[in-house]
Amino acid sequence: MRYKIIVNPTSGRGTGEQSIPQIESILKTAGLDFDLVRTEKPWHAAALAQEAASQGYDVVVSAGGDGTANEVINGLMLAKKAGQGTPAMGVLTVGRGNDFGYSMGIPTELEAGCQTLIADLRRTIDVGLVTGGLYPEGRYFGNGVGIGFDAVVGFEALKLKRLHGFASYIVAALKTIFLYFQAPQVRVVIDGEEMVLPSLMVSIMNGIRLGGGFMVAPQGVPDDGVFDICIARQVSRPQMFVLIAKFMAGTQAEHPAILTQHAKKLTATAIEGVLPAHADGETLCVDGTEISVELLPRQISLITRTQG
Repeated sequence: MRYKIIVNPTSGRGTGEQSIPQIESILKTAGLDFDLVRTEKPWHAAALAQEAASQGYDVVVSAGGDGTANEVINGLMLAKKAGQGTPAMGVLTVGRGNDFGYSMGIPTELEAGCQTLIADLRRTIDVGLVTGGLYPEGRYFGNGVGIGFDAVVGFEALKLKRLHGFASYIVAALKTIFLYFQAPQVRVVIDGEEMVLPSLMVSIMNGIRLGGGFMVAPQGVPDDGVFDICIARQVSRPQMFVLIAKFMAGTQAEHPAILTQHAKKLTATAIEGVLPAHADGETLCVDGTEISVELLPRQISLITRTQG
């Protein structure tokens, strides 16, 4: 098999570049036939993944964080849509949050990640398509879309240059309590059923975790044909602190302000206020008015620790 390894050298604030010698050494020792290329600009990983599919590579590997994995997913889905090929996807988690990798059962440690590629166990995962904001034509995602509070947390975490990993998201979450505490009035349509409510957060999850440690969908399964939906109603600031702790533990469903359910489609429309949103940690919009999400079942063959 032929492997295309797409490395984001800036992932993990330089960890991506530093990981390249170890990746090359392990894969060469295992006898894998691979080409390694570095990304140079935003959306480059998507273009490289689509090109690799059209060139007949059997596996396209994202070596980076959630943003790199998201771009590779988009490149593979665009290639599939255009009939250019359907390679499998591999993941090496050398980024900051690595929520997609965690949710999909990819080892965090680089040696173990490379050994997972070599073992070549696969499961075919669902993929989401989100439209709205900066992407009226749509953008694919593998882990989740966040609308509201969790999107603002991600925006704030990027501003914290001296903190890394989950610590940056914790500080950002605490800061966001004082920045985003008035919930917009939102019309949410879930599989055709409508509700209107003041909502601090609407999360649409294919995976399990966001923000490096917030278990938004602790029972999430990426190949079950449905999203795990989590909606947080308006609460007081003290209760926002409580909810943050519950999301870290994955016990938020027991809180009366939380609504959870499964669905295949969701549309959120701002009636009052605006909707900041992200997909796999990548900005969809900071002041959107409508976001629509649809699940596409069993789209990408992913190399992971378990076969399914």
